[in-house]
Amino acid sequence: MNIRRVSFDHPDAVKLNDEVQAEYDLRYGDGGDATYLDPSHFAPPNGLYLLAYDADDSPVASGGWRAQEANAENYRDGDAELKRMFVVQQMRGRGLARRILAALEEDARAAGRRRMVLETGTKQPEAVALYLSSGYEPCEKFGYYRFHDESLCYAKAL
Repeated sequence: MNIRRVSFDHPDAVKLNDEVQAEYDLRYGDGGDATYLDPSHFAPPNGLYLLAYDADDSPVASGGWRAQEANAENYRDGDAELKRMFVVQQMRGRGLARRILAALEEDARAAGRRRMVLETGTKQPEAVALYLSSGYEPCEKFGYYRFHDESLCYAKAL
């Protein structure tokens, strides 16, 4: 598996983002995640976006982080927000998400971020299991979906 740093608007990133949005729509309805994301949010040193490629050079997993500071959506100074963690169906269960998560945590820590935060949902038990087994703990809700009942928020000190 080859993990590469790419821009959020790279064609392969767009392809996987479309797939994750379709999965969100399938699980929750409403057309996917409405959180506003801009490619500049993932530009170093204030973020990072990664794609994993298989032996055939096809993109099979993604994930990124973006810097956040204290604001009205309940972020804290020094937060790194995890976004668009996704593994294509046929590659799940092989540790790809865990590898991307570790690389993102390491990069955010090196960038001086103090806490990694993420929002997932009640209909994503695989994601919840990954984050809990990686040391994340429930935290105060933040972000676009902070008032939604199906929203679950987690944090981990970096």
